[in-house]
Amino acid sequence: MPRRPWIIRKLFRMPLTETAGDQYSVWVGLIYIFNLIVGTGALTLPAAFARAGWGLSTIALLFLAFMSFMTATYVIETMACANAVIKWKRLQFIKRNSIQENESDEEPSTSQPGYGDLEDPLVCGETIPSRYYSLDKRIELGEMANLFLNKTGRTIFYCTLCIYLYGDLSIYSAAVAKSLMDVVCSSVPSNLTNSTDWDVLPCFTSSEGITRFECYRIALLTFFGAMGPFVFFNVQKTKYLQLFTSGMRWLAFAIMISIAIVLLAKNGPQGKPPAFDYTGIPTLFGACVYSFMCHHSLPALISPIRGKSHLGIHLSLDYLLISIFYLLLAFSGAFAFAHLNDLYTLNFIPTDNENVFLEVIEYFLALFPVFTLSTSFPIIAITLRNNLQGLFLDTSRLETYNFVLRKLLFPIVAVVPPILLTYFLEDISVLIKFTGSYAGTGIQYIIPTFLVLAARRHCTNLLGLGVVNKYKSPFSNIAWAGFVLIWAFVCIILVSVNMLER
Repeated sequence: MPRRPWIIRKLFRMPLTETAGDQYSVWVGLIYIFNLIVGTGALTLPAAFARAGWGLSTIALLFLAFMSFMTATYVIETMACANAVIKWKRLQFIKRNSIQENESDEEPSTSQPGYGDLEDPLVCGETIPSRYYSLDKRIELGEMANLFLNKTGRTIFYCTLCIYLYGDLSIYSAAVAKSLMDVVCSSVPSNLTNSTDWDVLPCFTSSEGITRFECYRIALLTFFGAMGPFVFFNVQKTKYLQLFTSGMRWLAFAIMISIAIVLLAKNGPQGKPPAFDYTGIPTLFGACVYSFMCHHSLPALISPIRGKSHLGIHLSLDYLLISIFYLLLAFSGAFAFAHLNDLYTLNFIPTDNENVFLEVIEYFLALFPVFTLSTSFPIIAITLRNNLQGLFLDTSRLETYNFVLRKLLFPIVAVVPPILLTYFLEDISVLIKFTGSYAGTGIQYIIPTFLVLAARRHCTNLLGLGVVNKYKSPFSNIAWAGFVLIWAFVCIILVSVNMLER
């Protein structure tokens, strides 16, 4: 039987997952990442910014952006390593099959030209070896953990990731439903705002009709009915939803920043935040915990991108743009308002209800969390679904499983627990603190660092030192990894102090 060395060359050229129709440009991918990072957490920044002082807060925000970008490059490098391992295993599978075929031939296998090339690419590092490393195949964090971590590491990883993603979906669902409830229902009297039974009040001014909590449940079910089906598809299917809500997001930020600047020009600085107030550091970190989080969903967003040769530069520009947005929002708010609410949009409630333009702005900003979280919800749910599949199924032969297990069970398992939790429990403040602090620190700092260290060691042993990873993080020195782990430990201390103060 003739051998086919062209299979080996084809192995390095063919895409492993996304077809051309499922891919998108790098700019669309950056919009996805922007939408994922910038959420309602940004609305808590101005108040925390003012408490910690404008100088200290600026330094802290830029530092957090840098740390998040560094660990994002770790995720990208680990994903490239995972692609290399999978390609290497497929190559060995083809070699073993070919050797078995050759042994059954009458002619000796060495008489066939081109077959000695199979071993050479693993050690030379000149041409073909660089093709081992790619970002073509979507490999979730869970699959990376299965490839590179030991059993204890995988257990810790999946516990942390599931806590974070399930907590995120629950928080997003409750926040959207409560925002819709506040828009639909009449305002709660100020003397009842902090009451434990405010939710049993009627939704409308009259004493008849549904209660606020019933309206919350209706809004919750409506939200799941609209966003839940996206979990059965891929991220690419949310493209137009992402683009639309990205425009709404930019508009909302532009409105808030513009109004604050107009107030500054008209009335002068009303707020007088100090330059440095170290007592506000724990609160500032608590507000920033979601501000630059995207690591759990990076693989699903990056793999369909066309032309990834300058991905690191484009990602750094995305982080820079987000940092500028955050600073503009925080600076303008901190100086424009004498008092800042914890949720920044509450500072834009118009006092003159007869002004139609201001009333439109009021409703638009009140619905801002709906715009931001509605686009992030499908990405988070798809990420959770993919990682659950990586935990319980062999993703290398995913198509061999039956349709119900592959297409129905895991999407349902991903979205049903959050809806059950938020349907019966509207107040999830404890879940927010735990999810956004300890689990968030693990996902953003600790897990990417341990993954990239293990991936580098594994690929060096497997492919040799001569094979170069063109997606290697610019922060590849071991000192950077140690610095990230020390910072993660400091973050845990800061979060613990913040929670004890509250």
